[in-house]
Amino acid sequence: QVQLVESGGDLVQPGGSLRLSCVTSGFTFSSRPINWYRQAPGKERELVAEISSTGGSTNYLESVKGRFTISRDNAKMTVYLQMNSLKPEDTAVYYCNTKIFRSLRWNDYWGQGTQVTVSS
Repeated sequence: QVQLVESGGDLVQPGGSLRLSCVTSGFTFSSRPINWYRQAPGKERELVAEISSTGGSTNYLESVKGRFTISRDNAKMTVYLQMNSLKPEDTAVYYCNTKIFRSLRWNDYWGQGTQVTVSS
């Protein structure tokens, strides 16, 4: 079955860095775009970054541009989110996501999330 497993979240001071990983299985990874979302307490989940199936195209939430970098390793079926210059407002649970066409419809698949806390 489709699985996405995030890791790498931690408590970090403002200005620090983290790299999140999303290890996947159960689908043709190299054919699917992958997204990173985040959800802070009391807020809606928001799209942080997305990467095309080949890795040749990426898009970012405006507030993270220049600080976050999404990348993928198709051989390892893994997507990464490098986060630099972290701010307290980056505190959230981070999820990876993909959409797969099965049973005649598009389905969203999510990982369990990894907690990122930015605080001094």
